[in-house]
Parts: sequence; C-alpha cells; structure tokens
Amino acid sequence: MSSDSPIPWFDSFLGVAYRYYEIRMNVVPLFSDLKIARKFWMDTMHWWNDHSIKIRFVETGDTYWFIMGAESRNPKDNRSIFKVLPKSPHYERFKKGHEGGAYLRLGTHTKKFKKDVKDDSKCNCGHIKFDHEEGDGNDACLYEDCDCRKFETFQVNLLKKKKTVTDIKFLTENEIKDDVLAWNCFSTNKYNQEKESSDE
Repeated sequence: MSSDSPIPWFDSFLGVAYRYYEIRMNVVPLFSDLKIARKFWMDTMHWWNDHSIKIRFVETGDTYWFIMGAESRNPKDNRSIFKVLPKSPHYERFKKGHEGGAYLRLGTHTKKFKKDVKDDSKCNCGHIKFDHEEGDGNDACLYEDCDCRKFETFQVNLLKKKKTVTDIKFLTENEIKDDVLAWNCFSTNKYNQEKESSDE
C-alpha cells in the first residue's frame, strides 16, 4: 500500500474523552481552547459526510492510536486526526459498550483550582473541596494518607454540534495493512519517521 497521504494529519489536540450518558456513546477529541475547537469543527468536521467518518483504534501495548478521518464536501481543507494515548478504564468501557456507533463531538479540557469550583467539587486526588486546607496558597488535602498538595480538577465542555459515526474498528498494528485510514496514518506518522531517523 502507498504511504503517501493526500490528506494532512493533525495531532494538535489534547486527547480524547468518552461520554456514556446519551443514546449513543460520545467520542470527544479535546482541545485546550474553545475558539480552536470551534474553528476546527467549522473548517474541517462540519464538511464531513457522516456516513464516511471512520474511527480506528490501533492498540500497541499499553497505548493506542486514535485515528479519525472522513470524506469531505470541502476537500481543500480536509484533515485527518490522530493521537497516541495511554489505555484507560474509559477507553476500555467505550471499547466494550459502543455497539457499533457513537456521536462525535469536540470539547475543551480546562484545569480548575479551588477558587474556581463549588464546595462539592472533587479534586484529582478524589477528595472534595471541603477536605482541603483553607487559606491562600495552601490547599493541601487534609486526609493523612493523601499526598495531594494543591486542589486541582478539570472541566470538560462539549460543543453542541455532533456527527454520527458508525464505522468504528479496533485493530492491532499487525492488522492495519488492510485498513486504508490506519495504514496511511502509521505510514506517515510512524514508519516514515522511523525510516528518516535511521537514514540520518
């Protein structure tokens, strides 16, 4: 198979969130800035035909490659996206429960600190805001067995627009030669880079 990818690859996003509480599960590429997420949606994903959207998860040990692309009604601005991510319980839950389809949405991931959240908000350590010290610059967790020194949490905000994806596959690296999207991604973003490194 050819490794020349006519569509550029985009990986300037933070990662992927999974949401489970709608008719279909949600796959949510996350951005750090709402304006960037909206612009990516309008420039690229808005033009994607739902029936042509493909998502591939290629497992490589403790990590997986998230790969997504589609045919576009605006081919000059089309991009496919990928990110290498660590496997997580959320990924495993999506893998077991997606039932062949998902909603595709974009979102933002924002860090929040003690002053930004409500009293019942949980810190990344798992304890609520009330369980952290009071005072400026000192908000360590009060639980003795917790080594958290600063209250931090995050918030995921989803864009309202969504697409429906029904072409979702989970592959191993040995199986990608039979899948054009996964093969192009690995050829461009892994194999060609490895070859260029060894040529130097």
